[in-house]
Amino acid sequence: MIRTSIRRAVVPGIAVLAIALTGCGASNESSDGSASSDGSSSSGSLSGELAGGGSSAQDSAQQAWRAAFQSTNPDVTITYDPVGSGGGRESFNSGAYAFAGSDSYLTDDEGELSAAKKRCGGEDPVEVPVYVSPIAVAFNLPGIDSLNLDAKTIAEIFDGKITKWNDQAIASQNDGVDLPDTAISPVHRSDDSGTTQNFTEYLNAAGEGAWSYDPDGVWPIKGGEAAEGTSGVVAAIKGGEGTIGYADESQTSGLGIVSVKVGSDYNAPSAEGAAKALAVSKPSSTATDTMLTYDIDRTTTETGAYPILLASYEIACQTYDDADQAALVQGFLSYMVSDEGQQAAAEQAGSAPLDPSIASQAQQIVGAISAK
Repeated sequence: MIRTSIRRAVVPGIAVLAIALTGCGASNESSDGSASSDGSSSSGSLSGELAGGGSSAQDSAQQAWRAAFQSTNPDVTITYDPVGSGGGRESFNSGAYAFAGSDSYLTDDEGELSAAKKRCGGEDPVEVPVYVSPIAVAFNLPGIDSLNLDAKTIAEIFDGKITKWNDQAIASQNDGVDLPDTAISPVHRSDDSGTTQNFTEYLNAAGEGAWSYDPDGVWPIKGGEAAEGTSGVVAAIKGGEGTIGYADESQTSGLGIVSVKVGSDYNAPSAEGAAKALAVSKPSSTATDTMLTYDIDRTTTETGAYPILLASYEIACQTYDDADQAALVQGFLSYMVSDEGQQAAAEQAGSAPLDPSIASQAQQIVGAISAK
């Protein structure tokens, strides 16, 4: 079982975070002409169709990855449907997708991990982080671009216990801000979402008991305004004054953004802060030699850390019946976790490139994907 500690890196900027992967034998081209870590093949470009889907938070990064990979392999067509993490896991387990993006790792709470093993012929699935990004708490209040809030206040807002924007709990953390007597209208995801899973994990762990529910990918409160996918939540927040919601930070341009309390500081969402939070987190109890999964430290007081983040995974099988499909999955996922792929995602979606120790493990795992 993988239990290698994540190196705690200083992350002053995206450029410093760029991965410096060394060549791993498993990820370089093999004698059968499989893809190298950049998705190319010295025995000729790959060809065929590859279908995946899931996490809508990954959508911007997936667009960059597909464009780059298909430019190197013009005979490959890759589709990625941002149906949400739950839909991605379901379609992967049913065999409809060759790979899936998920903002939460597989568990057996609802039998998903067992279903993935069955879909993969009894083997543990491949599960590696490919996309690390802050989840922003975003709001729409004309004239106000930013607010400071601690976890307890955020939990009380989304649990319906704080209902006005000029509530004392908000005002006490925002001296000098002219808060209106406007009703708060929380917006949540309507679909089974890894973003919701990560956000409710934060509320549950850091909210000092103010959040009344267990972490879940399905929003636990009946009523309120619901929207499908990241884009739907962002549109709903923009569409109503007094709204507040949660979404991948890369897609919240034009909205007010909450800086969350970490220790004695208030930290705005950033790729660097998300990377710091992941760097102090531990492998999950389900981690294996092929499942590189982490339990995020939501209560960290690490300077500069931002604990509302998603570590979004790619899920695949170790082996595939079809050799061409295996080569495509291996090639495309290898590109995602390569230094080029991680930098492409950072430039397109503002994500944090993987820490080098995590990247090298992910590269070895996906580099070993093969035909049966």
